[in-house]
Amino acid sequence: MKPLAVQIYTLRDAMQNGNHLSVLQEIADIGYKGIEGHGYGMTNKEFRKVIEDMGMKATSYFGPNQTPATVNQFIDEAFELGVTDTVNGYGTKEYKTVDAIKQTAEIINSVAPTIRAAGLTYSMHNHYWEFEMVDGRLAIEWLIDECPDITLELDLYWCTNFGAQKAADMAAKFKDRVKLMHVKDGPMVRDEPMTAAGAGKVDIAEAIPAADPKWLILEMDFCATDMMEAVRQSYKYLVGNGLGSGNKPV
Repeated sequence: MKPLAVQIYTLRDAMQNGNHLSVLQEIADIGYKGIEGHGYGMTNKEFRKVIEDMGMKATSYFGPNQTPATVNQFIDEAFELGVTDTVNGYGTKEYKTVDAIKQTAEIINSVAPTIRAAGLTYSMHNHYWEFEMVDGRLAIEWLIDECPDITLELDLYWCTNFGAQKAADMAAKFKDRVKLMHVKDGPMVRDEPMTAAGAGKVDIAEAIPAADPKWLILEMDFCATDMMEAVRQSYKYLVGNGLGSGNKPV
């Protein structure tokens, strides 16, 4: 079973106003093994020490999109977190047409070799638009053609494109590229809030074993219930069903 982590963006509201230490400790107390995130008034080194002292570790560095002028700082920040995996993601306009995807690929290819030469992986995180059809193919397939060495942080909710695809099929299709996996569930209806893992309509139990990610990272953009409770219920579902491993039994 793969280790479970939380993308701290999930709890961004709770992390405000000086509450970050108590929120991080609650995540550790639930049993999560890692955090994808940084910041909240701390340097990357400070963030790393805090979560490691709590029995967790940083999974990856999800930082700002890169250019040749900024990539070396991006690499340094990843090393400060103590990770070997880095992540970026692009918006709708960068995937709107084949020409737009090729322009996006040029940006990625201008920094990816430098990131890889530093010993780091470089993954693209997806939303639904990478899994829309563009000229007869998934947009992400066009990108992979142009950037054959990139890996993926596959988001199980968004890759369904609201039911156009099955998450398990996408995980299997891109298995060799899935370095990290965002575990996310919900009603698969545009603009409706997400749910705890296992409480929505995503085929999570099929999708997780269909690929071989290094980490399973819970993420919710918005939720119909209390976010921390959803984080807790997600842990119970994933560990209780043998889909992921944590530091505590359920």
